[in-house]
Amino acid sequence: MSNESSNAFSHLNESGQPAMVDVSGKPDTYRIAVAGSRVYLPQIIRDQFHGQDIQTRKGGVFQTAIIAGIMAAKKTPELIPLCHTLLLDGCDVEIHLEGEEAVIRCTVKTTGKTGVEMEALTGASVAALTIYDMCKAFSQEMIIRETKLISKTGGKNDYNRP
Repeated sequence: MSNESSNAFSHLNESGQPAMVDVSGKPDTYRIAVAGSRVYLPQIIRDQFHGQDIQTRKGGVFQTAIIAGIMAAKKTPELIPLCHTLLLDGCDVEIHLEGEEAVIRCTVKTTGKTGVEMEALTGASVAALTIYDMCKAFSQEMIIRETKLISKTGGKNDYNRP
């Protein structure tokens, strides 16, 4: 299977077997990816919200989820088999309450041969899972939804979700 078509699966070699994409011939470029996730929080959990966070016996929910998201972005190649190991220039996770949902935004930056979309998606996903874990004693009615790439710049194609 060839990678000549822009629609070809990039993680398959010519024999159709899994392979890490060879980026050795690509130039280093500055790359940024932003991903987001939303967590529906039932009223019993939203009632625990004070100031900028939800406090539990485990600590501040959003603060812990931010740290978990950053740690996850850094460990993405350990979790996603064919991701390249990247030196991240920065990772920022923001979380705020918007109506019935915790809104998560993970921004990851690097200068390298390949993008950081997977790192941003992993950071947003693990931040959402951390919120779920820390609040499940109150309710298991939470719903993690809309984990998505919001934008990416650098590399062959930029992307911005309308």
